[in-house]
Amino acid sequence: MPPVISFRGATKTFAGPRGAEVRAVDGVDLDIAPGEVAGVIGYSGAGKSTLVRMVNALELPTSGTVTVAGRVTGTLGERGLRELRADVGMIFQQFNLFSSRTVAGNVGYPLRIAGWSREQRRDRVRELLEFVGILDKARQYPAQLSGGQKQRVGIARALATSPGILLADEATSALDPETTQDVLALLRRVNAELGTTIVVITHEMEVVSSICHTVAVMERGRVIEQGPVYDVFADPRAPATRRFVHSVLRDTPSGATLARLREHFPGRLVTVWVRAGSGARSALSDVLATHSAGHGVRSTIVYGGIRELAEKPLGSITFALTGDDAAVDALIADLRRHTRVEEAA
Repeated sequence: MPPVISFRGATKTFAGPRGAEVRAVDGVDLDIAPGEVAGVIGYSGAGKSTLVRMVNALELPTSGTVTVAGRVTGTLGERGLRELRADVGMIFQQFNLFSSRTVAGNVGYPLRIAGWSREQRRDRVRELLEFVGILDKARQYPAQLSGGQKQRVGIARALATSPGILLADEATSALDPETTQDVLALLRRVNAELGTTIVVITHEMEVVSSICHTVAVMERGRVIEQGPVYDVFADPRAPATRRFVHSVLRDTPSGATLARLREHFPGRLVTVWVRAGSGARSALSDVLATHSAGHGVRSTIVYGGIRELAEKPLGSITFALTGDDAAVDALIADLRRHTRVEEAA
């Protein structure tokens, strides 16, 4: 199937200080498949929000093309833009609800603009509020709601006209961790039950690891790495990606941590990576047991962690290995036949 969203050499420039040109998005090539949950991550100023605004044509490319559901955004007239935006819902970090309207009034607002009858609006609003789990809040106002409830209203409103695409721009950044997980679970339902394509813009790697199928990493307006979430996390190539991955896994010790570990644990510090398909998890116990029994090498876990991502293992474990140097060398060589191994200098 062709991508539902496609960037080809897409660039967006703005006038900067003293007439200088600022490239918020710089030559991006990116495809998002129908029914996919795609993450776009990057630090502040990477160009993420500009990129997502190009999907619903709130920003048009300065050069290159952006194609959404078969429409090239830069060629659309006013009517075409209205039709495109009706097929693209959006939820925001700060909710953007009307404080003077009830929950039902907020959700029904886009339907009113679209010309739905009062009866049609009532039925659709009820259906949506039941779907997001806050039907009992229909007559309340935003000020009476928690942050998570407000975001559920935002999701219901974004789904009002049954868009094929949903954009979530830092939609969980203002929420606490528990509420974030509730909202992400709801977005997974939207994707699974409604088949909605979701583009998640975030600087939080935990959000990407929890909900996304694919991820694109942005830095200075460019996409520097992209692919299935597990592949990008398991083998990050770009320094920015490695920093993001470390922020989630926290499984490899820093230089300062290594120094502290050396003070408390004798022997050689060795980090062993665990990845899907490497056989590392099963090999670890077998190799360590063999060398412990036959060669007198003692291993102590001193750092690390393994988590599941896309139902596959991902992480690393750091060991302090003590014993004869030749025996430790043999153990390390044995492990390297199964996975990546690094010894601290």
